[in-house]
Amino acid sequence: MSSMTGTEHVENNKQDKAKEKVNWFAEIRGLLLMLLAVLGFHSLVAKPFYIPSTSMMPTLYVGDRLVVSKYPYGWSWASASFHLLPRGDWRIWPATPQYGDIVIPVHPERDEDYIKRVVALPGDRIAVRGGQIILNGKPVLQEVVPPVRVPVEADLLCEGHPCLSAFDAYRVKTESGQQFFEPPTYRETLPNGASYLIIDHRTQTLDDYDEITVPDDAVFVMGDNRDHSADSRADVWDRGLGGPVPLANIGGRAEFITFSLDGSTTINPVSWFTSLRPDRAWTTLRPAIAEGIEQDERE
Repeated sequence: MSSMTGTEHVENNKQDKAKEKVNWFAEIRGLLLMLLAVLGFHSLVAKPFYIPSTSMMPTLYVGDRLVVSKYPYGWSWASASFHLLPRGDWRIWPATPQYGDIVIPVHPERDEDYIKRVVALPGDRIAVRGGQIILNGKPVLQEVVPPVRVPVEADLLCEGHPCLSAFDAYRVKTESGQQFFEPPTYRETLPNGASYLIIDHRTQTLDDYDEITVPDDAVFVMGDNRDHSADSRADVWDRGLGGPVPLANIGGRAEFITFSLDGSTTINPVSWFTSLRPDRAWTTLRPAIAEGIEQDERE
């Protein structure tokens, strides 16, 4: 039986350590390829989106997490995650949104994503009078419905303030002691039958908007919470979109809610579950289509 000499033992240890040595170049390359794959998926297919404001209530609550698809209207500079591409008016495989679609327009001056609903298409004439949309000379159907019941969630903050304080006048308490807001609610139905709920509880300057014609390469968008939405009606200096949104500035379409948190989440793992709003998970964001609605006849 042969025994290993000290020199041979040292040499074998060196060889073993060399084998165990990490190939950092390969590791970094693999990490970069993975990041590129994620970035490509987010830019071309779909990405997650978080709702930070009340502008789309009652359809979307603060704390909703949802999926935005990137391909329905083609791709443009606005499709790229983190807006890495320079702005432009080019689009690849372009398509036009439909009435009622919830889209992701980018602010005309800041690289900031908004989320709004399409209420007028290219070539439409649109005005707003007393809070009601006038589309191609015809008032859009608006029906009073029972108020939506919005839970009072004290931990829900928007820019450091309670998100729902504007609804304090509509606070109600049930027999069980639970508190809710019940703001005035309407069902709005667009010419293609797209139907959804809106909240409109006070008179304000954006309730009236002089008629314009939407350019051929743009759409007009509004938030469902009509008194608290900086949308196409609002000037750029007032955090609004400053009129119709160019189609090249739309980065995708909202599809469905994945999960929703009520603002009470803390570092305590238990709160990760207690703060969930289970009834909101997997809610589709495509508008219902009402039957018996005439298709749009542009004048």
